[in-house]
Amino acid sequence: QGQLVESGGGLVQPGGSLRLSCAASFIRMSIYTMGWYRQAPGKQREMVATINSGGTTNYSDSVKDRFTISRDAGENTLDLQMNSLKPEDTAVYYCSAQSSWTDPYWGQGTQVTVSS
Repeated sequence: QGQLVESGGGLVQPGGSLRLSCAASFIRMSIYTMGWYRQAPGKQREMVATINSGGTTNYSDSVKDRFTISRDAGENTLDLQMNSLKPEDTAVYYCSAQSSWTDPYWGQGTQVTVSS
């Protein structure tokens, strides 16, 4: 079984920006509902943003108007542009691929830390 691979995490000051990327060599992302999820210490994993096969996006209220999810069908990558970052955005961010015909695929996660 293949794996989703996230990159782009790191340490950023409040108000700054980061761009996360997710790559996969074993699935065609355009036919899955792709998503970004995050898990902060002591909290449950939560949905951040998703994009379905038709291109419809969905965001959690906490990141709406600050984060943008996008998918490049040619490169088979999924990105998350994060602007105006806040300390409460600190978490491990996971890429996910979901469908009705298979169990969800998850990446290993990338750490995002927002701190001054």
